[in-house]
Order: sequence, then structure tokens, then C-alpha cells
Amino acid sequence: MSHPHPELGTPPKLPKGGLRVTPLGGLGEIGRNMTVFEYGGRLLIVDCGVLFPEEEQPGIDLILPDFTTIRDRLDDIEGIVLTHGHEDHIGGVPYLLRLKPDIPLIGSKLTLALIEAKLQEHRIRPYTLEVEEGQRERIGVFDCEFVAVNHSIPDALAVAIRTPAGLAVATGDFKMDQLPLDGRLTDLHAFARLSEEGIDLLLSDSTNAEVPGFVPPERDISNVLRTVFANAQKRIIVASFASHVHRIQQILDAAHEYGRRVAFVGRSMVRNMGIARDLGYLKIPAGLVVDVKTLDDLPDDEVVLVCTGSQGEPMAALSRMANRDHQIRIVQGDTVILASSLIPGNENAVYRVINGLTRWGANVVHKGNAKVHVSGHASAGELLYFYNICKPKNLMPVHGEWRHLRANAELGALTGVPKDHIVIAEDGVVVDLVDGKAKIVGKVQAGYVYVDGLSVGDVTETSLKDRRILGDEGIISVFIVVDSSTGKIVGGPDIHARGSGIDDSAFGAVVPKIEDAINKSAQDGVMEPHQLQQLVRRTVGKWVSDTYRRRPMILPVVVEV
Repeated sequence: MSHPHPELGTPPKLPKGGLRVTPLGGLGEIGRNMTVFEYGGRLLIVDCGVLFPEEEQPGIDLILPDFTTIRDRLDDIEGIVLTHGHEDHIGGVPYLLRLKPDIPLIGSKLTLALIEAKLQEHRIRPYTLEVEEGQRERIGVFDCEFVAVNHSIPDALAVAIRTPAGLAVATGDFKMDQLPLDGRLTDLHAFARLSEEGIDLLLSDSTNAEVPGFVPPERDISNVLRTVFANAQKRIIVASFASHVHRIQQILDAAHEYGRRVAFVGRSMVRNMGIARDLGYLKIPAGLVVDVKTLDDLPDDEVVLVCTGSQGEPMAALSRMANRDHQIRIVQGDTVILASSLIPGNENAVYRVINGLTRWGANVVHKGNAKVHVSGHASAGELLYFYNICKPKNLMPVHGEWRHLRANAELGALTGVPKDHIVIAEDGVVVDLVDGKAKIVGKVQAGYVYVDGLSVGDVTETSLKDRRILGDEGIISVFIVVDSSTGKIVGGPDIHARGSGIDDSAFGAVVPKIEDAINKSAQDGVMEPHQLQQLVRRTVGKWVSDTYRRRPMILPVVVEV
């Protein structure tokens, strides 16, 4: 198995007749999926998603792929193929289209409807090409065939990309539910046909590669939900991804069966379920769904609320309910269902929400105590089965953390893919398919790009480090006025602390040290304000460290008069 090396340099020019694959996100992480295919100087992008921030990224709304490597080549992009409508695959599209709004978007009916609604908020009207399974389209130099795959959202597609360099297949996210709610199976016949043609490079979902066996059918959740609904005495509040149409359908079916009305809470949930209903993917009995404002007129045992926040997102509806910061107040006897998995890195945030809800008297049903979620990703048994059908000549695990990529690579090797034809890459690592062999040839920039409000890319790792220091250690401000001619202090030091746990009265002990340092600096002829600020920072920082064993941010301000 080949793998990246820290000393990888800039990739060489792509050999004539070769296919270049550059993942800009989704490898070594869960989210931010984006892969660039290049042939003959032309580019095809598969997916453009976002990653959601973790606790050590305070204030960040979203994390985007780094578009640096394609920013100067926007005119070379033939299109963006979207495999399905989850945020980790489509959420970055508006930010890419800001650079060039006329890049065509290719995807299924539901996927395009979801991204078009999102782009409307960004005031972008995209060029789209709607495709469905079994369809084959020429997208510039790329001959693309679309294959049905089953996932936790309807209308998901894999894409087979044909070029003179060979046949590459990107699975997108997929599993092999044999009893899907919508009857739409992963098209193994199509993959077998592609195998007979010869799959030169398979990019395969790795998310569940460590999990043995097969994923249970989505419909298995129905009986568990019926039991919860039958035993619930008051309101039922369900938290789910705003795009999990199959899961929401089962919630609606259970609510209808037990005589409850349903209200959607949260802008994305209302928008996405409206789209799914209008396109026929969500079957809603007449009168079942009502406006949230009418719920006060209904008895608690006739109410179901469907909201976002299953991952503990601080601004989502469920988190705000747990914090008593939402118009819907959790009361003793409410039942809350977290109908989703735990995305790695979100565990603490989710359990914090569960504890908050439990504190107010809710009965919280989640994956840890009931079967209210099944994964949307193929487990090890399914992947083995899949590889035996596809028989890829080269395998490139994608969509997962390092442990998932490694596990997926091992599965491929077990089914007979030669180890030197299995490429374990990471974001930015460039893989070339030349003469039937895939290998790593270099690395390009593919770091995190942070979205903070309306700011895109302005927040750096240094900024985040400062935010973490502020959050962990607080800040101490020092204001001093000095005489511009003598360098002596004529006002202050005026010292204040916020969040450091140090009382302002304690700073009397450090004032003489600051004065001595300033006076000595004046005697040495050093009176430039910036240099004096650095001197004050060092002096106060050392005193705080020696006295309190803390390292708050020191913000000195030196003014000349």
C-alpha cells in the first residue's frame, strides 16, 4: 500500500494520457468531501462539502475545502458532480460558485433541489444538469455514467468517469440496504457490468470500514419508534439531520399511527422537508403536519416536534432547548429522540445536550440506549462483497478518518487487490493513474478554510489559538502613557483582567516591575511604543506565570504624549 510522505513536493506535470485525482477534502476526516479529476488539462469536481467545527475551533461556523489549487483554473472546470444532498458533500458549493457562478452542477433531482435552495440564499442562480441512475452524459472530456446507490438520503448516485486513461468510479456515500424504504437498491448489476469493462480506479466510501458485518435495514427502526410513541405520555421531540428524508418519513408514519400532529422546527428542516414533499420523496397524510405556532392549542400527547441539533450544534434548536434558550421549553415527561449517529468529535457536545435535556425531566432516547439509528455507510461485510463484484485494479479509500481509510485498504487487499495498487492518500495528496497504475506523485495545498459569519478564509490558525487562549486563560489589558521626549511614565499603568480569575487589586504587585522595566528602557534609549509594548507583555506575562501558573493573553497599549 502506498501512502503519503511528509516530504512530498509539488506534483510534476500530468503525463499525456494520464488521469490525475486530487482530493481537497474528505480524507483523514468526516466531511468536507471534494475530489478533483483532471484529464487533458480539463477538470471535473466530484462533490464540494463542508466540515463542521469542533470545540477547539471557537466561533467558526463552517470549514471549507481549500480552493487555492483550482482558483487560477476555474475556466478549466467542466462541472461539479454532486453525489447526494448531504451538507458534507454540497455545503461548499455556494463558496466555490462565488468565484465562478456559471460552473455547471450535475446531480439527481433531490440533490439539485437542495443545493438550488441553498444557492438562492446566496443569490446565485446555478446552471444545472439533472441526471438519474443509468444515465450517461458527456461532460467535456469526461464521459460520466451515474449509478444508483442506497444511502441515508434519497437519490444518491455513484459516478463512473471514463477517459482514455481508464475508468474511475467514485462511489459517494453508500450502503447495501436490501429492504430500502423507497425500494431503490444499490445497483450491483451496474457495478458488475462496470467490473467487466474494467474498473481502473475505485474511490470507495470508508466511513464504516471498521464495523464488521452488514448495516441493518432502515425499516428496522420503525418498530422501535412505534414502541417509543406508544409509551410517550407527553410531547415527542425528534432531532435528526435536516436531510434524512427516510428517517423523517418513519417519524411521520409513527405520528400518524398514534394520532399525533407534527411540526418542523428550524429553517433548514422546514426548507428541506418542504422540498422533499413537493418532489414526492416525502409522503405526508393530509392534516398531519402543522405550523409550530398552532401547537399550543393541542394536548401534549398529540404533539411531535422534528428539529435539528442531533450533533449538539450550539445554535441548533435542540441545544437551545437543553439550555433553556428556546421558545419550546422542555418539561417533565417529554420524550426526546436523537435519531442519528455520533459524528466523531461531536461526542462531548451531544452528551452535554443529553444531560441538559435530562436535567429538565425529558426521557432521552438515543443510539446508546435504543435502536433509533442505522448507518448510511457500508460496513466491512458489505465492502468485501462490493469489492468482489467490482474487482478494481486500483483502490483508493476515501471519506473517512485515517483509521477508516486503513481498514478499508485492508478489506481491499483481502479481496485480491494488490497492495501496491492500493493508495492511501490524504487531503492534497495527488494521485496519478498512468498506464493502469495509480500512484502518489506529489502534494498541493489543502488546508482548512474557516467561515466565520460573513468572513471566509480570514480566520487563521493563529486567530483560533488566540481565541482558545482567551477562552481558557482570559485577557489582561495594560494601559500606559509615556512622555515622548523622556520615555518616562506619565499615566498608569492601568491594569484590568477579564476571565483570568485574577482580581484587579492583585496587580499592585506587578506595577513596580513595569515601572522599573520602562525606566530602564528609557535609560537605554529605547522609547518606541511597539518595543515598550513587548517589554510590558513580557514583564506582566512572567509575573502572572510565576505567581499564578497561568498564561492569559496580555494586551499592552502604550501611548506617547
